[in-house]
Amino acid sequence: MDTDVYTQVKASIKRTLNINLENYKDEQMKRRLDSWLVRAHIDNWKDYFNMLSADTKETERFRNYLTINVTEFFRDPSRWDLLQRDVLPYLIKNSAGNHELKLWSAGCSIGTEAYTMAILMNEEFPSQKYSILATDLDRGALDKARARGPYTQEDVRNLSPVQRKKYITAAAPYHAVENLQKNIRFQEQDLFAATFDSGFDLIVCRNVVIYFTAESKEILYAKFCKALRPGGVLFVGGTEIISTPAAYGLQNFGISFYKKV
Repeated sequence: MDTDVYTQVKASIKRTLNINLENYKDEQMKRRLDSWLVRAHIDNWKDYFNMLSADTKETERFRNYLTINVTEFFRDPSRWDLLQRDVLPYLIKNSAGNHELKLWSAGCSIGTEAYTMAILMNEEFPSQKYSILATDLDRGALDKARARGPYTQEDVRNLSPVQRKKYITAAAPYHAVENLQKNIRFQEQDLFAATFDSGFDLIVCRNVVIYFTAESKEILYAKFCKALRPGGVLFVGGTEIISTPAAYGLQNFGISFYKKV
C-alpha cells in the first residue's frame, strides 16, 4: 500500500469507525490492512468503504480486526509471579488498609487479564477489598469479556489444576465462573481520546503499546502516570521497556513494573 492510499484509508477509518490509526506504526498497520482487503475479496478500498456504508456486520468485523487481541490467563506467568510476590503486597502495605485497591486492566481484550487479576486477589489476598476497571476499544472483545468467554484450551493453559477447577467451567467451551466477575467493570474506551480516572493503585497495560508509535507511547505513559496514585504501579509487557521512566514521573520497580514517585 503506497503512502497516498494509506493516508486516504486512515481518513476513511477515522470517519467511519472513529479509530485514529495515527497512533499505530505505519508499516505494521499497512500489512494488516492489505491482508484484510485480500480476505474481503475486494479490489480496492473505495469499493470496500462503499460496502461498509451498507453493511453494519462487516463494519463491526472490520472494527474488531483493527483492535489487536492476543491474550490468555496468566500470560507470561513469571511476571504474574512477581506481581503476586512483590508488587501486590507492597500496594496493600502502601494503602495501610485504608482504602479499596483500585486496579485497571487497560486494553483488556477478551477479559482474561482482568479475570487473572481477580483470581490473584481472591486467592492470595482474600481479605483485601478491590475493584477492577477493564477497558478496551474492541466492542466484540468486550462482549466476550462480559459473557466470561467462551475461552479456548490455549487461553486457560497457564491456570493450575486447582484454579481451573475453581474458576473455569469444567467442559469446553470454557467460561469463567460468574462469581469471578463481581468486582470487575468492563467499559469501552479509546486510550488516546479518553480522559482517565485517577487514584489507581495498579494499571496493567501489557502488549498494547508495542503497536503504537514512539510519540503515542510518550502520550500514553504520561497519562498513565497521572492516573496512578503516588506509589502506584504500572505493569507493562515483557518487551515494552520504558527507557526513561523518570521522564514520566516513574521509576523501575522490577522487571515490567514501574512505580510512580
